[in-house]
Amino acid sequence: MERLENPRLMEPLLPPEGTRVLEDLAVELASVAAALAGKLSEETVCAVSTLVRSMNCYYSNLIEGHQTHPVDIERALKGDYSSETHKRDLQLEAFAHIEVQAMIDSQAPSALGIPRAEYILWLHREFCSRLPAELLKSRDSKTGKEEAVVPGEFRRSDVLVGSHLAPVASELDGFMRLFEDRYRVDGLSRVMQIVAVAASHHRLLWIHPFLDGNGRVARLFSHAFLKSLGVGNALWSVSRGLARNVSEYKARLADADSWREGDTDGRGSLSQRGLIEFCEFFLTVCIDQVRFMTQILEPSGLLDRVRRYCAEQVERKVMPKGSFEVLREVILLGALPRAKVTEVTGYKERQARSVVSRLIELELVTAESVRAPLKLHIPHEVVSVWFPRLYPEDVSHP
Repeated sequence: MERLENPRLMEPLLPPEGTRVLEDLAVELASVAAALAGKLSEETVCAVSTLVRSMNCYYSNLIEGHQTHPVDIERALKGDYSSETHKRDLQLEAFAHIEVQAMIDSQAPSALGIPRAEYILWLHREFCSRLPAELLKSRDSKTGKEEAVVPGEFRRSDVLVGSHLAPVASELDGFMRLFEDRYRVDGLSRVMQIVAVAASHHRLLWIHPFLDGNGRVARLFSHAFLKSLGVGNALWSVSRGLARNVSEYKARLADADSWREGDTDGRGSLSQRGLIEFCEFFLTVCIDQVRFMTQILEPSGLLDRVRRYCAEQVERKVMPKGSFEVLREVILLGALPRAKVTEVTGYKERQARSVVSRLIELELVTAESVRAPLKLHIPHEVVSVWFPRLYPEDVSHP
């Protein structure tokens, strides 16, 4: 098997400009992503974004074979960790992923260090430095030798990933310099910038720069890359689509690892066909996820689901009457002044306060102080009703 020492063996890094299927998908992704923006108030977007980050970490870790129930993720966000060591480790892993994505989401697009190697190292350092020691070990599948994963450092050992022999550790700097050079968006058309997100996702995994954490870092990197282009945002995640099509995801990655198949397969060392087909798959998944989130965040549909949920809870005497009216205004306005609750519910002050207290108790609204406006909070108990199909059916309920 050929040792990968020459960075040029990674060519082509981009499909040829003018690849119609990819250009059409890039245009469609930009269009549907623009339509998703602006559907909800800023404060409501913040609440939904918190939910999406939890969903993203669930699916991204699931791809790696680490399944953490959404309820356990929610508990981790509250600092409530399991006494069971393995479950606690997975909670810490989920929390790490959420924190790093939150940092990405809080950065201005122009501040994201795409596609610099330093930024990729930063992603790895921020993610891995939050992991428990047990998850910072890499074991060679052939020799059984165990090696510590150092957060924010490229691997110092050579690795075989499936049937793919990754570049030798001593030459990683050269591969990453070429990665940086080819994925700079300066000089690329708008369409090719979007295609570059898909291509770079594969090539980063092909380089496999770290002993462990490559999959999570690559998906966080793609999230940041899309955001830097104004296409991605905190309201959708490609990880959900990749996890729901995980067999095809891994097969497409492996196919794009293939060597060139002849004179009709581009001019680089790797298969141009394999790269084009991976990019087609990746961009199609992105479009599907944006469309999915656009559908479930459509205000009238969302409010109808919240209305039905509240009616059921009122009938069961779990929630007081007037709860939907408060939640409706919180969702639409983003923040509801407490003084407006009497107007919204039609209740006198004491009864209105009772409604607010119960909604806070149920964690459906939150407030920074007893006088602060009410804002939306989305506990796991309502997710399967308010945001159907966000998670698989078998994990939608505690």
